Amino acid sequence: MSSWVLLRGLMREQRHWGRFPGQLSQQLPDAHIITPDLPGNGQHHALHSATSVAEMVEFCRAELRARGVPAPWSLLALSLGGMVAVEWASRYPQEIARCVLINTSMRPYSRFHQRLRWQNYPAILKQLWEGGVENQERLILRLTSREGDLEKRKGMLERWLGYQRECPVTRANALRQLWSAARFRAPPERPNTPLLVLSSRGDQLVDPRCSANLANAWQTAHAVHPTAGHDLPLDDGEWVAHQISKWLKAGEAR
Repeated sequence: MSSWVLLRGLMREQRHWGRFPGQLSQQLPDAHIITPDLPGNGQHHALHSATSVAEMVEFCRAELRARGVPAPWSLLALSLGGMVAVEWASRYPQEIARCVLINTSMRPYSRFHQRLRWQNYPAILKQLWEGGVENQERLILRLTSREGDLEKRKGMLERWLGYQRECPVTRANALRQLWSAARFRAPPERPNTPLLVLSSRGDQLVDPRCSANLANAWQTAHAVHPTAGHDLPLDDGEWVAHQISKWLKAGEAR
């Protein structure tokens, strides 16, 4: 049985995966799927968020060891989680069987205004200044999902507000996570593990060219969803699971 570790992005927790773990299980019935929270989020919301991606790696490794889940692990990582996955695979290649990187970005393969689309700066700065849980979650939903069904969007927003009230991500922790992501720089050489890059043409938060640049630089497999937003597993989890299954069956070409 292979162990798949799912790593989320900024200010998100394991419940934000929604139906995706079940969709992945359908495609990979023998997989053991683990959805840890990064420090400062979800079950670990009371902790201080790490101020570097390397610290996030060590936190995740310690949690998996505490759970008794043996390596090697397969990593599926979204956005900031993708930075964690790359750092992990570079530092401890013997622990990582493979990585799937979704809508991630990192220096030196992307510029700052691509990693966080410049068109969003005013809304993000306004939110950081004014605060407010409901406005925060509305903004995140608008920037990360292209779900067109209004009832589904309303239901997602209500669930997300509930998560934030139960396990609030503090403003200080949000800034620590942003600081970690902004400072991260990819290692000089690509990780020595099979890599799959998935991206969304409809990503309104991160420029899709960030994933394309990374895939081209590292000569990895790359699949592009034509319409989904930044949170690709949320918008079309079945597509993500199918792409992973197809990649595995093809022999994980590096």
